Amino acid sequence: MDDYQYKHRGRFAQTFIYLGKLFRMFLFQNDWKVLPMAAIIAGLVCFTVGANNFKTMEGTIMGTFALACICVWNGFFNSIQVICRERAILKREHRAGLHISAYIASHMIYQCVLCLLQVVISVFVCLFMKMSLPEQSLVTPWPLVDFGITMFLVTYAADMLALLVSALSRTTTTAMTVMPFLLIVQLLFSGGYFSVPEDAMFITNLTATKWGQTALCAQGDYNSLPMVSVWNSALKMSNLEVEGEKPLLETFRYIEENQLRDELLMKSGELNQKQEYNFDSEIVLTCWRWLVFWIVVYVALAIILLEFIDKDKR
Repeated sequence: MDDYQYKHRGRFAQTFIYLGKLFRMFLFQNDWKVLPMAAIIAGLVCFTVGANNFKTMEGTIMGTFALACICVWNGFFNSIQVICRERAILKREHRAGLHISAYIASHMIYQCVLCLLQVVISVFVCLFMKMSLPEQSLVTPWPLVDFGITMFLVTYAADMLALLVSALSRTTTTAMTVMPFLLIVQLLFSGGYFSVPEDAMFITNLTATKWGQTALCAQGDYNSLPMVSVWNSALKMSNLEVEGEKPLLETFRYIEENQLRDELLMKSGELNQKQEYNFDSEIVLTCWRWLVFWIVVYVALAIILLEFIDKDKR
């Protein structure tokens, strides 16, 4: 009998074979549901915190944090189960000649498209609900493109982190158990919304939320915005009586009558500026570079882990 030699397809061909499979799953296995979910989440955020975003310092901190959380949430749900749910199939096909790098590359391309669609939908919802967005650009000629790039990189970084967790997890249950912990780390160690002890500040460099929020604040020219919290807190004490008089109430009336309120709010903002949120293209580019760096790290680790999948006896 003649000897038959089997020739496996190369990495490039395997990448597009699996890419076709992923897009078929998108259409026929309801993976498209992440897109309307992205629209719903963006709508809820715009409704709750969109009024003062990029208008006041406090509103910008809250709004950019919420936008970064949208990206992380979308990214995590995109890929947290995609590898572990077909782990047995992956083992078998790897033994039959599948290149892990081609397998991960197909997921990277597919998830890139998915993240891009989610960002476009989220930005459209923000515009539709009249949420204030940055009006000046720092990197590209269009501020909306700068804004979209930041949103995309945060979403994609979270997506690749979830892909790494999916590669590490044996079952979907394990992956979904780990995901809330990762979400908490991303939220607590964003470095902008919650106060983090100085000794733990280095952890913020590991989170996509920190780089996303920093870039968004810089793009929104945070340091040129007024701060209103001091004024609002003092206003609550306007009826405080001192020896039968209300000095604060009289002061507020004088400020309002002489139209000094906006000037005071701007002065309050000047005294609370943060250098890391300067309107500077280098700050935005540094944030983008960090996000790209973590994307590369997560992808490399996922490939290394899956190269040893045949030896996994769990």
